[in-house]
Amino acid sequence: MSVKKGDSLDVSFAHFMGQVLTSPPLALTTLLTLGVIFVNGWTDAPNAIATCVTTRCMRVKPAIVMSALLNFLGVLVMTKINASVASTISNMVDFGGNTEAALVALCAALFSIVVYSVGASVFGIPTSESHSLIAGLTGAAIAIQGGLDGVNGEEWIKVIYGLVMSLLFGFAIGWLVCKLVTIVFAEADRRKTDGFFRYAQIFGAAAMSFMHGAQDGQKFIGVLFLGVAFCGGQSSVEGVVIPVWLMMLCSITMGIGTSVGGEPIIKSVGMDMVKLEKYQGFAADLASSVCLLIMTELGIPVSTTHTKTSAIMGVGAVKRLSAINFGVVKDMMLTWVFTFPGCGLISFAMAKLFMFLF
Repeated sequence: MSVKKGDSLDVSFAHFMGQVLTSPPLALTTLLTLGVIFVNGWTDAPNAIATCVTTRCMRVKPAIVMSALLNFLGVLVMTKINASVASTISNMVDFGGNTEAALVALCAALFSIVVYSVGASVFGIPTSESHSLIAGLTGAAIAIQGGLDGVNGEEWIKVIYGLVMSLLFGFAIGWLVCKLVTIVFAEADRRKTDGFFRYAQIFGAAAMSFMHGAQDGQKFIGVLFLGVAFCGGQSSVEGVVIPVWLMMLCSITMGIGTSVGGEPIIKSVGMDMVKLEKYQGFAADLASSVCLLIMTELGIPVSTTHTKTSAIMGVGAVKRLSAINFGVVKDMMLTWVFTFPGCGLISFAMAKLFMFLF
């Protein structure tokens, strides 16, 4: 069921708080969603500033503060301008017309993401929260609908596009930008260009942080908005405008999560894959930002970490292919192999269990 003409879904903050206090499933859904957003800001957002820190353009703490602020603005501004990613996430699955059961299934999907992430961490399996979210929603929708009727193929195909395009576009744009930079500055004084690229890379890291918020923030806004709709008796958010308070809530949560992000994550992305110079770091950040902007405008959900990783590989390939740590590529592929079936199956089982219990 979609929002029909004449129907009204109250999306005011006061009404939302009243629903949270009276609906345990919505309260748990809200808590889990904000928790996942916080962890995303904590673990994924530092990737945006990894190259900037490892090339010594910025110190860790100022870079994290900048990233937290730009993540906040990315969620808020881009969702206001173009909420197509949030729309894709909200419409890629169909939980059916029973909104009470749908809310329980949505809660189960979010719970499964937490379970899978913890389990994967224990066993050392690489994960992607973006892909876990998509797999969790899909598994729960299939459980409640009893088959693939719970999946909207036209929207879900964008996930496949995202997997391929984040890898190919990230690599290609990273290689192209870096190649152009090396050609343009081939005869320039290295000492002078280092100063220029220091500030250029800070700009690139800021842009990357902004686009991380725009891409990842919208995914979770779409989920929480679904929960609000289900609790209000609507099985779809089609045609309903995302309220500003919801954007603010999610963006503030992500910003706080970013502010506690640590150096180990920055090191793993910026240094373990390929040793970067300042101009390479700028090229990687600019390429990632451009790729994420294109994907966001098209409403295609992608992993910001994988996009950045692909861009760094493209930059490294300009010099020589041996500069790339292909073990990181292997981890990326394993993420895809394990996350979709693993988290999807857990979500399916959890949804069945939650619907039986509640």
